[in-house]
Amino acid sequence: MPAAYILLNSKPDSEVEIITKIKAIMKSDTQLVNYEIQGVYGVYDIVVKLECKTMEDVRNTLGKIRRIDKIISTITMLVNEEQEI
Repeated sequence: MPAAYILLNSKPDSEVEIITKIKAIMKSDTQLVNYEIQGVYGVYDIVVKLECKTMEDVRNTLGKIRRIDKIISTITMLVNEEQEI
């Protein structure tokens, strides 16, 4: 199943607002199978893991996330399904 990890950098003190917006996107996305979201300390501020029915659905969901105001940058890592255990 197509999955991705997204590492996000945000404007200071906007993490809770961004997490709330991402959760709203996830709840309204009918192609989403599963997701996890966490605020983290370190180089990045938020980590998201999402699983969708198709790779196109992954791309569409990523596009919605990347348009959220106050996100400075994102790094996306697509899961290599051939190496899943």
